[in-house]
Amino acid sequence: MEEFDHELLKKIYIPPAGSHKGQNGKLLLIGGSHLFHAASLWSLSIASRIVDMVFYASTVENNEILLQIKTEFRNGIVVPRGKIEDYVNEADCILIGTGMVRTEEVMSHELRIMSDEKNQKENLTYNSGLIIHNLDEINKLNNEGEQTYWFTKYLLEKYPFKKWVIDAGALQMMEPEWLLQLNGNVVLTPHPKEFEMLFGVKATLDKASEMANKYNCTILLKGEEDIVCSPTGKCIWIEGGNSGMTKGGTGDVLAGLVASLACKNDLLLSAKVGSFLNKKAGEYLFEKMGYYFNSTDLVNEIPVVMKKYILD
Repeated sequence: MEEFDHELLKKIYIPPAGSHKGQNGKLLLIGGSHLFHAASLWSLSIASRIVDMVFYASTVENNEILLQIKTEFRNGIVVPRGKIEDYVNEADCILIGTGMVRTEEVMSHELRIMSDEKNQKENLTYNSGLIIHNLDEINKLNNEGEQTYWFTKYLLEKYPFKKWVIDAGALQMMEPEWLLQLNGNVVLTPHPKEFEMLFGVKATLDKASEMANKYNCTILLKGEEDIVCSPTGKCIWIEGGNSGMTKGGTGDVLAGLVASLACKNDLLLSAKVGSFLNKKAGEYLFEKMGYYFNSTDLVNEIPVVMKKYILD
């Protein structure tokens, strides 16, 4: 397994002089829940520093929180979840899952198989007898974990041609077989427990390589040393960071960073460089603050690191 190649930093897209608003990346961010407010906002915060436009779709509560702080977020649009599809085609990349919740009560394995068979025959999605034609019907589900499952399933099936970054709640609720329809256009950002939940195997280097190849996806397996595996199964490891980065939200920052880079760069390149920059930002913070920094500090430090390693 190889280490991170610093030459990759030279391949990252830099906004050209004379470019106009919207030309340097548009990200659709789908995340958040009644339980988790900050997670998707951390992803949003780093994204708004990198791309020209972020379309932010969360729960009503989180959308209202964002509107209250919109002076911090000038280049974006708050999107009701029922209107997500109005922005899918415009977005260069879609990030789903940060701050979304899981449940054990979606349906039995047998019912999922019946649902998939019905969906193939009639182009519909069934949930315990409920016919789902659109996102509004998913929004009517009372269980937010069920919403996570069906939002992810519905959107991946309908828009397999888009670039996807899948994180957190969406990873915890999805089926790995859904990845096969995406033609390699997806990055997964699991920590070891999420990896095991999704694939049913322990999170090791060999298994990360095997699953990336089997499901034709890029995997960024987070840890003390990140492992990034391509759809071919070739992996690199990225060292760095420190125990200050165990704070809640650092993974949401990473997901937002990778998705933002993916708007104008190759997915595998975005995963590798995103991991490297995230860890470097943690190291810079440790030099200044020791272990005593949080995810907001990380968001603010990443642009400093990007300037040093990409622009300078």
